[in-house]
Amino acid sequence: MILLMAWRNIWRNKTRSIVIMLSVTIGLLAGTSVLALYKGMMTSRVRTVIDAEVGHLQIHHPAFRKDNRPVYIVPNAARVLAEIRTMPEVKLAVPRTLVGGMLLTPRGSAGVQIYGVLPPLEYEFSQLRRKIIAGDGFHADKVNEIMVGKKLADKMKLKLNAKVVLTFADTADNLVSAAFRIAGIFQSGNAPLDELNVYVMASTLNNLLLTSGSFQEIAILLKDDKDLDHLQIRLNKRFPSLLVESWKDISPETELMVKTVDEYSYIILVIILIALAFGILNTMLMSVLERTREIGMMVALGTSRERIFLLVWIETLLLTIAGAPLGLLSAYWITSYYHRNGLDLSGMGKDMMASFGFETIIYPSFPWEKLITISCMVIFTALISCLLPAWKALQLQTAEALRR
Repeated sequence: MILLMAWRNIWRNKTRSIVIMLSVTIGLLAGTSVLALYKGMMTSRVRTVIDAEVGHLQIHHPAFRKDNRPVYIVPNAARVLAEIRTMPEVKLAVPRTLVGGMLLTPRGSAGVQIYGVLPPLEYEFSQLRRKIIAGDGFHADKVNEIMVGKKLADKMKLKLNAKVVLTFADTADNLVSAAFRIAGIFQSGNAPLDELNVYVMASTLNNLLLTSGSFQEIAILLKDDKDLDHLQIRLNKRFPSLLVESWKDISPETELMVKTVDEYSYIILVIILIALAFGILNTMLMSVLERTREIGMMVALGTSRERIFLLVWIETLLLTIAGAPLGLLSAYWITSYYHRNGLDLSGMGKDMMASFGFETIIYPSFPWEKLITISCMVIFTALISCLLPAWKALQLQTAEALRR
């Protein structure tokens, strides 16, 4: 009976009811869209770290991560690499030769991380070819070619086919210098890495380091992200003398960023819900004040004040439930559109986005896993907001209310 009465009361003033439902709709739309945007940004960042930077897993000599010296090669590298490639969870495993050094030009110098790579495998693993914005990349019939990032090229005023000198220490701690010609300039979307990383052919770098046929790193890309933890445990058991790390170990700042942004998105959602709460509070207070005489009459006829309180509460609940589906459907439609087509955030500053390692095109993802949480937060906000109007209704004096 009280549910039917609440439903009828809702539509006695359609404008006021529509205002509350629209408030709920907009609140849910805004809150869900914010979570979808942040989820898309973090998914994009994690995918960039995995697919274009470090892979799911990396294997090194235990001492290499501490000293970063090329003498610490992966023991029995060919056998380890061959065995990893036979594992069903592994999509791709690539060897890399690594050494820190200096890049010298007539204009100055810069510290760099030098990657010796097998071009066909590296192109597939880190999508390096897709990132080339100038030049053709490595040529099989040429030696001493180098690829540099756009950030480094801009900083050092480097052009395609320009000569640079790389200086580093070999495995015997002798200082080695070699001239390279720029075969390509790439832009990964991560400005700090574009300024730090340079790529040369593994055969060239190995000859200079005196590590022919060896390498310091095995980067692994998996078929499914879900296999990460159990495969890391499996590799640790299979190769106890080697250091097996996941992308979370190698790039802990990325995992921290994901957790921080997830918490920050809830702060934004709470701010939106506070605005929603004030809107519902104001509208329901108006509703109670307009029905002062009616509420007084109900009390005079024997309706308990608890039922009056419950009536106001149920009205708010019904309005919230009526507005929630529209908000969620709107958020889903908008998110689905931008998930397919991408949301261009270059207007916020392309260089600023790149400096934090984010792509300028973000693909929002609907937060299905948080749908119940969002809905409960909105309903809870609406019900809390109506407590003051309901309390006002309880405080009405019957005789005074009937004289209005």
